[in-house]
Amino acid sequence: MSDRLLRILGRSVVAALLAMNFAAVPSFAQTKAPAKPEAKPAAAPAVKEAADKPAIKMGKDEGKGFLARHEGFLADLKATNGKVDVLFVGDSITDGWRRGGKKVFDANYGSQAPLNIGIGGDRTQHVIWRLQNGEVEGISPKVAMLMIGTNNLSANTDEEIVAGITKCVTTLREKLPKTKVLLLGVFPRSAKPTDAARARIKTINAAIAKLDDAGKTVKYLDIGEKFLDKEGNLTKEIMPDALHPNEKGYEIWAEAVKSTLADLMK
Repeated sequence: MSDRLLRILGRSVVAALLAMNFAAVPSFAQTKAPAKPEAKPAAAPAVKEAADKPAIKMGKDEGKGFLARHEGFLADLKATNGKVDVLFVGDSITDGWRRGGKKVFDANYGSQAPLNIGIGGDRTQHVIWRLQNGEVEGISPKVAMLMIGTNNLSANTDEEIVAGITKCVTTLREKLPKTKVLLLGVFPRSAKPTDAARARIKTINAAIAKLDDAGKTVKYLDIGEKFLDKEGNLTKEIMPDALHPNEKGYEIWAEAVKSTLADLMK
């Protein structure tokens, strides 16, 4: 190899090493000032958990809030003296029957010995844990209305969510063998029909629909389209945050399940 070529190669190596060193040291001209704290902290990403395995919902409070709600439900259960005809199981959307949907709930279910064990933020694994830890002991409702799975979208695959919902259904059947399960399809979320969550929910619902055995023990019912306009949009008049129903949304829900629920309760 010629001396000239060696000198060229040597200069190239030195230049490359210098470039690497400078790249490793932040440039004061390019370093950005720290971003100002958000007025409202961003929600922490959902913890990855198996959707079909029981789990306590943790969080910054190390599960204290979840366990407090659980203890409250055990007290509610005791107060029923074993008399429950309709059981509501789910997450914040079911929990919301106590708030935005309270008037509708009282009008439609107040005389049917209802028990609501919905908790905001719950995923399938949290419902499984609660069902396995006493929240349905000593009762035998005619129907258990289950709607769960939307909170799993941020941490689980569609297949995992289907497995989680299936486990919720089988756990209800094990704990309440005389109770029929009214399994609702996961409600639509996001304002526009083109949102990725809509396609995922459609896939999940198509899979869990197969759990229906013609109403012998499980009846599947998808009422999602009742919440949408003609273009498939989820309007603020029904779900202001494109996820949780307001009073009008709960009216739609109650009306949409009315005849099916009546048939199952016979």
